[in-house]
Amino acid sequence: MAWDSERVDSNVYAKGEPDRWVYSTCNICSVGCGCHIAVKDNQIVGIRGNAAHPINRGRLGPKGENQWYANNSPDRLRTPMIRGKDGRLAPATWEEAMSLIVSKAQEALQTKGRNSVAIYSTGQAFLEDYYTIAKIGRAGLQTHLLDANTRLCTATTEYCLLQSFGADGSPASYDDIDAAETLMLFGHNMAETGTVLFERIMNRKRKTGKPYLIVVDPRKTLTASEADLHLQLYPGTNAALMNGLIRMLLDGGYVDWDFIHNHTVGFERMAEELAPWTVESTATVTGIPEEQLRQAAQLLGTTPSLVTTTLQGAFQSADATTTCVAINNMHLLRGLIGKPGCGPLHMAGQPSSSSNRTVGGVGTYPAQRNSSNPKHIEETAKLWNVDPHKLPIGPEKGIEEIIDLMEQDKVSLFWNIGTNPMVSLPNRLRAKAAFEKTFVVVQDPFLTETSAVADVVLPAALWGEKEGTMENADRMINLLRKAVEPPEGVRSDFDILLDFAARMDFRDKDGRPLISYTTPEQCFEEWKEVSRGRPCEMTGITYEKLERLNGLRWPVTDRSPEGTPRLYADFRFSTDLQTAQSYTKDQLTGRNLTEQEYKAIGANGKAILQPTRYLPPVEQPTSEYPMWLTTGRLVWHWHTRTKTGRAPLLQGIAPKAYAEIHEEDASALGLIPGQMVRVVSPRGEIEVPVRPGRVVQKGLIFVPFHYGSWEGREAANEITADFTDPLSKQPMFKQSKCRVEPLFNRMGDGVDEPAYATTISSELPPIPSYMPYREKAATRE
Repeated sequence: MAWDSERVDSNVYAKGEPDRWVYSTCNICSVGCGCHIAVKDNQIVGIRGNAAHPINRGRLGPKGENQWYANNSPDRLRTPMIRGKDGRLAPATWEEAMSLIVSKAQEALQTKGRNSVAIYSTGQAFLEDYYTIAKIGRAGLQTHLLDANTRLCTATTEYCLLQSFGADGSPASYDDIDAAETLMLFGHNMAETGTVLFERIMNRKRKTGKPYLIVVDPRKTLTASEADLHLQLYPGTNAALMNGLIRMLLDGGYVDWDFIHNHTVGFERMAEELAPWTVESTATVTGIPEEQLRQAAQLLGTTPSLVTTTLQGAFQSADATTTCVAINNMHLLRGLIGKPGCGPLHMAGQPSSSSNRTVGGVGTYPAQRNSSNPKHIEETAKLWNVDPHKLPIGPEKGIEEIIDLMEQDKVSLFWNIGTNPMVSLPNRLRAKAAFEKTFVVVQDPFLTETSAVADVVLPAALWGEKEGTMENADRMINLLRKAVEPPEGVRSDFDILLDFAARMDFRDKDGRPLISYTTPEQCFEEWKEVSRGRPCEMTGITYEKLERLNGLRWPVTDRSPEGTPRLYADFRFSTDLQTAQSYTKDQLTGRNLTEQEYKAIGANGKAILQPTRYLPPVEQPTSEYPMWLTTGRLVWHWHTRTKTGRAPLLQGIAPKAYAEIHEEDASALGLIPGQMVRVVSPRGEIEVPVRPGRVVQKGLIFVPFHYGSWEGREAANEITADFTDPLSKQPMFKQSKCRVEPLFNRMGDGVDEPAYATTISSELPPIPSYMPYREKAATRE
């Protein structure tokens, strides 16, 4: 590991020492830092890092260190609520709320049949919750409408892996980052979104000078400020950049022809798409100087080891899956996969979104089974002891497609678990109108913006108040023990789902209850058997083992009892017909291929080199809307601030949204720091203070997406477009068109705000995220 020492970060508020420390894992980002929860008088009073955990050696990021404040927030929901005839939510009993949900679900199934009920969950719940959703959804409700906010976050991770390797699961791990000579962060602002992992990288780099760091991002982020080479491309040109770089690798002979011949298929079709991508054309389209492109190609072509990470800058952009497939192609062409220090590491954004994909709470069937493969459906039916003809088949629907169905009155009940789509969905006013046509259940610890369209609200337990496991970004399964009981009147997601299944009287084909387990650990034991023989097998895992060894990377079997640091070390990929998680899709249109079309590819255990055609963003600036709009996250907040907005330090540092603009654009518009502006798109408008600087390119506006109350006018997703990637169905939040209108004589509160919020004219925020966040950088220029 890169860490050469431990540093135990802690944040505890209690008189005297805590009564006990409870083993857990951070429940914020996808890095998976080990921690212990402080408990005093049966209340969570703080957190400290786990010095023994290999991911973080005791370190915590600012969001993780402050996550426990939400547990003690005075506005926690403590009773269900039902919307009355007067249009207001009013307190109700659990019996009243669950009876209403069950009656609505039964009515939907009777009147509109399958796929009239949708479950939309989160990336911050536990593996056991997701597996239960999968079983209830497909074998109980018999609906194929299971999705989660992972569709907005990292759906492209799954689909690029299916296209290239046949199954989900990032080939590389954090161990490979520690060993890589070169690290390329592609659309991944790790300094703000994965602070501890970035600190781990910088710790090694300060000592050894390695890895050589390439950062691809239109913005000069904190991450880009540490890069050896920053490729600052135009918005929406990711695939063009990768095509140009790969052609340069081929032209320079920087490829492993033996690996290509022995372990891949599809080279000729892939190479045909690269013909137009000369150095000159790539520079023209991307805006990156030719000299930098040649430098990057030379580095990528000669480095003996390479890890490439991706996140929202790749996933939420035009050509999302195409770009990530091109990254896979690059690693395959060079044979830099399955070896120490090598491989693509397509990240997850949320702490447990990977679990949701693995166990079938979204997308494909549990244990990476193919919903279009009859044998996989039969396997699932046998494991669950249900009639295979009752299990829904075929391609799943993403949230934007579900919204289409809601608009058409084809969905009667929408169950929203642990997420806040009325802030996180693009073009949210359109989404709000669709929600208002449907009976909506919201399951959350707090009243959120989505509660405004809810018919029933169920109070759910938070981190520390329940037990289960999570899969973090590099396939690491981590354990979270229950530290305290949830507040009186509050139930865990797991218990709510079990109650629903019992009330619906879901049964297997022998008349026994469909859900027979009663605890998360019992659920995990059932899941293990479902995973047996699949690429993500976890039969070698127990709760005790996870706590003793501080996490394990799947697959964990009798042959690999302590997990697997990297996939495909034998260069055997999951592309044979009965292993493949998907028959893949047409790389250009997103059409699902048939079994016969997939057979014709002839992969049979070889990786697939897919063609990667560049298509510009659907929406482009115009004379009426002359600027690009992009969105993203801050170091201080997580998603819609449901938790981090209740942490005093985090909310105090970054309480409001803003618009970041290049200083020359600001000057041309006559704007001064802190002045209020109206940002307008074809979908709506927001009013926020402006921050001139040099972080964004000219012609680009950046607005953080965390903010979105109905009372204010600062929701970035009021103005984002809802176009989706044709393969992953992930929305393209990163490229919308807009214009900026000055609001004279109106200044934002941001001028007098502390710390991060006051650096409105600086090129970079004042706190490098690879350092302990409490410390200022004394050497900052």
